Amino acid sequence: MLNRMEMIRIFCSAADCSNFREAATRLGVSPQAVTRAIKALEEELGEILFHRNTRQVHITAFGEAYALRARQMLEDFDALFRGHRAETESVIAGRIGITAPQAIGKRFLVAFLQPLLKQHPQLVLNLRLEDEITDAVEAQIDIGIRVGFLRDSRYVARALAPVPLQVVATPQLIAASGAPRDLDELQQRPLSVLIDRKNGRPWPWTFAHGPSLHPPAPALVCDDPEAELEAVLAGLAYGQLPAYLAQPYLENGRLQAVLTEQAPDPWQLFIYRPQQGPVPPRVRLVFDHLRACFSNPAQFPQG
Repeated sequence: MLNRMEMIRIFCSAADCSNFREAATRLGVSPQAVTRAIKALEEELGEILFHRNTRQVHITAFGEAYALRARQMLEDFDALFRGHRAETESVIAGRIGITAPQAIGKRFLVAFLQPLLKQHPQLVLNLRLEDEITDAVEAQIDIGIRVGFLRDSRYVARALAPVPLQVVATPQLIAASGAPRDLDELQQRPLSVLIDRKNGRPWPWTFAHGPSLHPPAPALVCDDPEAELEAVLAGLAYGQLPAYLAQPYLENGRLQAVLTEQAPDPWQLFIYRPQQGPVPPRVRLVFDHLRACFSNPAQFPQG
């Protein structure tokens, strides 16, 4: 069953052509579809739009007058969409919902977004900094940043950068007890443990070729990666930290890495967006901008 707008479009095309077959070719439909649409519109209006026989089709006087009004209506209707597209392409404005882990959000995300906000002051950012996966529908998320794996096939995801894990400590702490040469010696050192906020369990320390370590008597237990970093910088414990937190301090000498040959395979940093229909220009702009920033080793440490 055709809706009224479709019937009007078919009628206007038929009014511009010499016969229904020509109109059907122009529209990419069958001649029978044109005939059915014209007949349905005539029944809707209670007026004959075309005089027709087996050989000829002629528009009626009523049809000509109706075609003038119909063409103007279609032009006005189409202009609504052209105007909106032109406006959205020239002015980037509106809400952008973004989620990211807390440490990445605070240390990188806000700084990366500052140039866009200056260039497009009508953008409104809604940031959800959470270490667990955020419900994209409930929180109205347009773009997400995550470390690890994305199991939702509905998401459009792109890998951004490797995230190496490194066992680090201050030079003073290492000098006090000597650098550990293996995992057995590492367990004799003061170690930190990071708690998974979602389930309350400690994250294990992981290493190459599969072995993992659960510190039996940790010197520090916390549920915040940045707090763990501050404790490690204070010389309270060794920590296994992601490169994006540890790298600046490895470069300035405040931290040193140990057991580098046993480092596990890097995790991956991903950017994603829920695949829910067309992508507005503002979302595509921010998505592409963040993708470029996080992929750049000069802006996001990658070990």
